[in-house]
Amino acid sequence: MRFGILVFPGTWSDTDCHHAVSGVLGQEADYIWHKADSVDGYDAIIVPGGFSYGDYLRAGAIARFSPVMGAVRDFAAEGGLVIGICNGFQILCEAGLLPGALRRNGHLEYRCQWTHLRTERADTPFTSRCSQGQPLAVPVSHGEGNYYADASTIVRLEEQGRILFRYCEPDGTVTEGANPNGSVDNIAGIVNEGGNVLGMMPHPERSCEALLGSDDGNLIFGSMIDFGSVIDFGPTIDFSSTIDAGANR
Repeated sequence: MRFGILVFPGTWSDTDCHHAVSGVLGQEADYIWHKADSVDGYDAIIVPGGFSYGDYLRAGAIARFSPVMGAVRDFAAEGGLVIGICNGFQILCEAGLLPGALRRNGHLEYRCQWTHLRTERADTPFTSRCSQGQPLAVPVSHGEGNYYADASTIVRLEEQGRILFRYCEPDGTVTEGANPNGSVDNIAGIVNEGGNVLGMMPHPERSCEALLGSDDGNLIFGSMIDFGSVIDFGPTIDFSSTIDAGANR
């Protein structure tokens, strides 16, 4: 599988992502500069963490206008897998690829710490190697990771099965104390209506080797690899039936 990793001025998790998918999981991976106008030839796109354009205006607000984001929109519309991590999640929201916004952490503190994520669904391109309800140990590192959306959007995300990860205790119990930033309903990761675009604040690329404290992040990237090995992405791909089916279990 061939991954394309976007690089904006201020991005700094690009090399970590490259190591995770290439150095650890043995896949092809290239860096894509933000001025590129095409992502042709890639099976999956990673929008990594960092401080794109110094987070001026607000996190991700300027990066959304980079030429490469137009190509990412087209890629996603054709069914290609896209994962936005931390600042990448912020960029995807600013670009309209995902609903809601990431606000300042509720406690107004920057948090760099281990968290646990409850896997809400195990039948998606990003979670097929996980089991339903499985807690994953994945660290966070952000000051603006407080996910917010209006009440109707949250209801829609819930009804459509589009909330993939929630902050939880090590045993999988969702509690207020497990929430590191104040995100509504402990939301840590969501997907778009098609199910092929994931945004998440925690950093799976930082939990790709046991030496780091956890290799649970490999379950997410590995699920993408498994999916990419059996699907030829094209304009006819539609994940909505899978998402709807999962929501109605």
